[in-house]
Amino acid sequence: MTSAAPLVLGIETSCDETGIGIVQGRRLLSNTIASSMDEHARYGGVVPEVAARAHLEALQPAIEAALSEAGSTLGLDGPLPLSALDAVAVTSGPGLAGALMVGVGAAKALAVSLGTPLYAVNHLVGHIAADILTGEEVEYPTVALLVSGGHTSLLLVRDLTTDVELLGETMDDAAGEAFDKIARILGLPYPGGPQIDKAAADGDPTAIRFPRGLSRASDMQKHRYDFSFSGLKTAVARWVEQREAEGLEVPVADVAASFREAVVDVLVTKALDACAAYGVPRLLLGGGVIANRRLREVALARAAQAGVAVRIPPLSLCTDNGAMIAALAAELISSGRRPSTLEFGADSTLPVTEIQIAEPDAEAAA
Repeated sequence: MTSAAPLVLGIETSCDETGIGIVQGRRLLSNTIASSMDEHARYGGVVPEVAARAHLEALQPAIEAALSEAGSTLGLDGPLPLSALDAVAVTSGPGLAGALMVGVGAAKALAVSLGTPLYAVNHLVGHIAADILTGEEVEYPTVALLVSGGHTSLLLVRDLTTDVELLGETMDDAAGEAFDKIARILGLPYPGGPQIDKAAADGDPTAIRFPRGLSRASDMQKHRYDFSFSGLKTAVARWVEQREAEGLEVPVADVAASFREAVVDVLVTKALDACAAYGVPRLLLGGGVIANRRLREVALARAAQAGVAVRIPPLSLCTDNGAMIAALAAELISSGRRPSTLEFGADSTLPVTEIQIAEPDAEAAA
């Protein structure tokens, strides 16, 4: 099977979700996700060793499911044959080292066995690439706010394949981690994001004024676009402890709503500040925490007031998935970037500015 648009299979194993996606250029053919979230729930958070073992068990069935779905999407009589692939792509970082190693190893084995080019790409830039699978043209430059369990990053994207600038990131807990920790404090189950969202639905977001981290005038010079949720987490914990010490009932709904409002306020304020400062009237939201209803509501409302257009990919493409990895690789291929060599490894701290791991002379030739 040949096509002008590259047919790419993407593998994503940076955390607790095994994602296999197949794209044909900017057309989504399959998006298969096997989550190990239930296995982590009893521990109250992701356990790296458990995640790595779960990826090992889920990879082959997920690849087979993705090939079947792609075949159906293309109208084939059976699964898409592996021999039809033009390239294999994989998340090389950032993420959990052990989990990344599983995906990297599988991608290398698959690429070598098929004699297919291999693209090692950045997980965070992949979240931006998810938006191109919506079928609408992406305009650059754009500011991107990525909010997930392990990352909270504010980026300036001038070009998806060559120019992504990190404006700011979390200095301690990511927003998703903060949701999980506050959920535990309030006696809510894991994962915390959906539980806080559910509890907050009946609460008053103005009931308690929790702090907005790194938002004071004194923070603006050095940490204008950085995030910190550790102080907020501590403030909520102390408020709950004080309430319990006084023998008073903890208003879970109000605490959840007020906490959520503090997180959302900081995220949206800093993102729109970046849009204004850089003269970019576009904001892209990505990452699993974008599923939070209040975050989407506030971002859309305040962006409209500021004259900023907001793009939010379908929620199935906001969480970690292989389709976004395949989409990024397809864009790299279309822009003439050469494949990665087999020398790359899993890099848990891969900087967002490194869009693709490639040999130095390949970068110079691109």
